[in-house]
Amino acid sequence: MGLQVPALNAQDSAGVVEVSDAVFGLEYNETLIHQLVVKYLADARSGTKAQKNRSEVSGGGSKPWRQKGTGHARSGTTRGPIWRTGGVSFAARPKSFKQKLNKKMYRVGIKSILSELLRQNRLTVSDGIIPNSPKTKELCASLNELGTNKILIITDRREVNLDLASRNIPNVAVTSAEELSPLHLVAADKVIMTTTAIKQIEERLG
Repeated sequence: MGLQVPALNAQDSAGVVEVSDAVFGLEYNETLIHQLVVKYLADARSGTKAQKNRSEVSGGGSKPWRQKGTGHARSGTTRGPIWRTGGVSFAARPKSFKQKLNKKMYRVGIKSILSELLRQNRLTVSDGIIPNSPKTKELCASLNELGTNKILIITDRREVNLDLASRNIPNVAVTSAEELSPLHLVAADKVIMTTTAIKQIEERLG
C-alpha cells in the first residue's frame, strides 16, 4: 500500500491520494540535497568577466612609425599590452560555474525532498486549485485557506489562467512537473500538486 497525501477538493470521501513509496517514501538525505541546491545555484551564475587581448582590440593594422630614424623604439603595432589602448596580456575570459551531477543523484535528491515535504505535512493535492478565469481574486480565495507565506503550485503542464492569476500574488510560484526545480521545493512552505502532476512526477522519478 502506498503513502497517502492529504487532498483539497478531493472527489473521494477519504480526502487523500495514494502515492508511490519509491518516490515519496525515501529518507532525508541532507548531504545530497545540499549538493543539488548548490549545483542549481551555481548553474544560474553567469561568468561575464571578460577582457580583450591584443588580437581582439581595434586598430594596429600598420606600424605606428617607420623602423628607423624617428628616435622612438621600434614598434610594429599599437595593439600590444604596453600601449594605452592595447590588449591585456593575460585577458580574463568568461568563466563557467556549472557543476556536474548525474541523473541518478538528481532523481534521488528530488525524491528525498518530496518525501520530507510529505512527512512535514507541507504537501497537498488539489485539482481545484486551477482557476476557471485569469482573475487573481479567484485564486486568492483558494489560497487563503492555507495560511502560509510561500506557496508552490505544480501542474502537469502550464496553465494560462493559473499563470495570469498568480503573477500578481507575492510569494506564490507556479511551475510544471517537467520544470521541477529543487530550489522551488526547498523554499516553499506549502506545495500544492494536481493529481496528474503527481502521476507525471512518479513516472519520471520512479
